[in-house]
Amino acid sequence: MARARAEVDLGAVRDNVRRLREFAPRAELMAVVKADAYGHGAVRCARAARQAGATWLGTATPQEAFALRDAGDRGRLMCWLWTPGGPWQEAVRRDIDVSASATWALTEIVAAARATGRTARVHLKADTGLGRGGCQPADWAELVAAARAAEAEGAVKVTGVWSHFACADEPGHPANAAQLAAFREAVAVAERAGLDPEVRHHANSPATLTLPESHFDLVRPGVSVYGISPSPEVGTAAGLGLRPAMTLSASLALVKRVPAGHGVSYGHTYTTAGETTLGLVPLGYGDGLPRHASGAGPVRVAGKRRTIAGRVAMDQFVVDLGGDEAEAGDRAVLFGPGDEGEPTAEDWARAAGTIAYEIVTRIGSRVPRVYANEDV
Repeated sequence: MARARAEVDLGAVRDNVRRLREFAPRAELMAVVKADAYGHGAVRCARAARQAGATWLGTATPQEAFALRDAGDRGRLMCWLWTPGGPWQEAVRRDIDVSASATWALTEIVAAARATGRTARVHLKADTGLGRGGCQPADWAELVAAARAAEAEGAVKVTGVWSHFACADEPGHPANAAQLAAFREAVAVAERAGLDPEVRHHANSPATLTLPESHFDLVRPGVSVYGISPSPEVGTAAGLGLRPAMTLSASLALVKRVPAGHGVSYGHTYTTAGETTLGLVPLGYGDGLPRHASGAGPVRVAGKRRTIAGRVAMDQFVVDLGGDEAEAGDRAVLFGPGDEGEPTAEDWARAAGTIAYEIVTRIGSRVPRVYANEDV
């Protein structure tokens, strides 16, 4: 076994996509594969999602979208995070749906369409209350009118109108209903102006799972494609019928006996209570483990769940094995589906005071991805 590895079960990805389609049976499904598929590997996870019925893929950056095209994906693909001077022409040439939240973006898209001699496919994004990307209601009619004029010219086709929730991971939050009302009005404004979008979409993972009135023509699950619940309020992964796809493990680099009162790791925030055995796990914050999990992160070693002893360092951390025996090379499992008593990404999120999205996404490139069940 290598120093460490993240095993990704592509069968779980396929099963999760099928399960998510059951929650939104009348809508198309976009599998969001941004940030290297939340750390799981975009190319392989995208392929698995397609195999399970995802009709769209979604990325944040243009480079993520281009990598999927380079890998051979030819299906519908949307990219939404753009800055002025972005590679619009390449996106248009490569049949990537792009997003516009302001007239400056639409102006650059039109210029790219003219330069390439092709019609750009555009999704107009409305800010329905998240306060992040998207066009404010006061400016929406202007953006819609400009898009309609560009359509009349043949430069663009408005293929989508979309938005994003702020609080869908809190079912029943009043912002959810308010955002849906704002979105319906934004769609109505677009349609009154003569636009006929192919898809209207608002639902992320939690809305896909809990808010059927938000499904419209397309849902955009992200983290749940990888078997992770978007929040405890939405439910557990198992309760939702989802299976975590990633298992992170490492080989113990060293096992040694130390006396009582021995300090462990930087700052000696942990001191051994008695003579004991320490196991060295060769993963650290340089691999994406949160340093905030120092003294709290769970790991299964030698048949038991342990807690990190002392601080997480850049490349390694220590577990106190007590009187249990282990050897260098034995497997330490940091998180996985939980089937064999190992911690889950959600356990790590609680230990670090963060969300499971961050735990899986931040696992770095020093940790090789190993794929299981790649064949259908």
